Formats: sequence, structure tokens, C-alpha cells
Amino acid sequence: MFTGIIETLGEVTDIMSEGTNKHYIVQSNLSNELKIDQSVSHNGVCLTVVALSENTHTVTAIEETLQKSNLNELRIGNKVNLERCMLMNGRLDGHIVQGHVDQTAVCIKRAELDGSWEYRFKYDANSGNVTVEKGSVSVNGISLTVVNSDIDEFSVFIIPYTFEHTNLHEVNVGSTVNLEFDIIGKYVARLINR
Repeated sequence: MFTGIIETLGEVTDIMSEGTNKHYIVQSNLSNELKIDQSVSHNGVCLTVVALSENTHTVTAIEETLQKSNLNELRIGNKVNLERCMLMNGRLDGHIVQGHVDQTAVCIKRAELDGSWEYRFKYDANSGNVTVEKGSVSVNGISLTVVNSDIDEFSVFIIPYTFEHTNLHEVNVGSTVNLEFDIIGKYVARLINR
């Protein structure tokens, strides 16, 4: 379980394929604090640490994860948003994020405003996922508030701190991002569809 509050950025330093799996070696200032078998969110995807070395950690993504997320598009040198799992006695500063990406979206607008940025994302609505005005959504693992919600797209506004301390500064029109929709909204949608 995560909160969507990114702790730091990591950098992909190597990618190795093994069958349909991919192993990512990530360098970060958190890596030396991690343990084998620990869950860490990478761009919103909960992955297990499988190896450690000085200032790097290795995680493995299986085929389904690669198909449902943007991890398959990662290249050496790319930045990834990192968050360790939530402490049970800690504050929930973002929202409840499971680290289970529902689907990807494409950035269709990036506009620099006077002191902030607007991003607009389009996704396949056939999956049944929904956003609501002022609701929460996780974009690349970042807990954000939805504005201008439509059936298959929504906008978010980004403050300078978030822009500088996450990989959103690398997201441009045409970029693919990971989406995790609000867990409560997913349960409500499922119950209504019964």
C-alpha cells in the first residue's frame, strides 16, 4: 500500500531481459536503505526488490505488468518515481494507492501556466475506469487531484515542487503514463454494473 507521495527519483542504469520478464537496475538515494523482498512503487507499479548493490536495486516486471504499464517503454537513463510502502502509523498525505496500475494513458496536452502546469490525459474508457471532479488519481505513482473530468480524459494541475521532484517534467504530449484509479471509485463502479 502506498500514498502517491513520491519520495525520490531513480534512474534506470541497466535493463536485462529474461524470457518475457525484464529486470531493471535502478540507482537512487533510497537504494541503500532497501531490503531484498521489499515492495517499492516504480512509476506507480508495485515491484519487489530482488537484488541490491551499492546505490542500486534490481526489480523484475513480468509480462502482464509490462503490457499494462509504461515500464516496457523505459530506457537506460530514464527517471522513475519511487515510493516505499506506507507505514501503518504514518499520515496518509496522498490517497490510498495500491501499486496496481489499471491501464495507461497518453498525454494530450501540456501547458505551462503562470506558476503551474496543466496536463491532460486520454485513456481507453472501455475498461470501465472513471474519474470524478476533485477525486484522486495516481499518474506514474503520483497522487493527484482530477479536474475537467470527461468520459475518457481528465486534467491535473501540477505545482512547481511536484514538477521538479517527479518525472512529470519528462512527460510531454504523446508520452505514455501509468494510471491507477481510486480504489473506492472502482468498487462503486463494479457494484453499479452488477
